[in-house]
Amino acid sequence: MTRTAEQAKGRAGRLARLMPSGPSTAARTPFVLLVVLLLAGGLISLLLLNSALNEGSFRLSKLKRETTELTDEQQALQRDVDSYSEPDALERRARELGMVPGGSPAFLNPDGTVSGVPERATAQPSTPTALPAPEASAPVPTGQPSPPGPTSPSASPAPSDSPVTPSTAATTPAPTTTGR
Repeated sequence: MTRTAEQAKGRAGRLARLMPSGPSTAARTPFVLLVVLLLAGGLISLLLLNSALNEGSFRLSKLKRETTELTDEQQALQRDVDSYSEPDALERRARELGMVPGGSPAFLNPDGTVSGVPERATAQPSTPTALPAPEASAPVPTGQPSPPGPTSPSASPAPSDSPVTPSTAATTPAPTTTGR
């Protein structure tokens, strides 16, 4: 064991000779400052990154909420368009405007001849069918008479020169013809 102790003492002695005064604090200061600056820079970078991610998350949730609201609005508008585009609704509104179904059409062939005999459109009385109004009217209390006049602002009386009145307006389908 004496030999290892002498060897350790010899190594320590050699190191002591290489650094006669020991590690100086002036030599350690730049290294310590570098490590502290690196740690502080990393911490500040993490805080800035976290803030940016949170801001993006809030913006994403806001955009998702707006997308949901706009999708609901688009679906409601599409339902309205679909209800106004139904054949019964189109015919009812056309009759309210005084329009009548067309007669038999005539077709012009590519060679210039006319096939079919055109007929003038005439108003045909038809049987009324009950259709629900697009707007819901307010319920009338039981035992009281209903108010006079139209129940919705969009309902208008038929023109006086029109042979079709609102009570006789029907939802009969227009005659169909097969075309070539």
